[in-house]
Amino acid sequence: MSFLARGEDTGGRFALMEAQAKPGNEPPPHLHEWEHETFYVLEGAMEVYCEDKVLMAHPGEVVFIPQGKPHAFYIRSPHIRILILVQAVGDRAVGLDRYFTQMAEPATSMNLPTEAVTYLMDDPSHAIHLGEANGIRFLSPEETAKELPHYPGFGANLEKIGQ
Repeated sequence: MSFLARGEDTGGRFALMEAQAKPGNEPPPHLHEWEHETFYVLEGAMEVYCEDKVLMAHPGEVVFIPQGKPHAFYIRSPHIRILILVQAVGDRAVGLDRYFTQMAEPATSMNLPTEAVTYLMDDPSHAIHLGEANGIRFLSPEETAKELPHYPGFGANLEKIGQ
């Protein structure tokens, strides 16, 4: 992830990040309590779940997730490169950029690591705590089933899901 503009540089009003990822690097279902989130796909494809909608996004396409809306996504290509813009809605500063820097360590190269620990492998308590401190709330399985009825589940075999 590259930080193009951080909340601390914009008076907390927005942050702009470029992210690269591969299948298996997706976050669990969540919502942003303090900010809107916009994805702009540069390379690859992603399948986004928000409420009862399922959206496919390809290069040049934008997905807007309003503040407070539960969402999740799957990477539907071997690699994805996206711009992520978060915009503060109320008095609170954006938090997603801080969350990412607190969860990560500086990269040693621009290549994606092959053995990275993902949400599927790790104890979620640290991510949940940092999320709460930065306006991000992860959904329980029960909340996910209710709020995202078409979401097939974290770690679903994407080869068996209609592409």
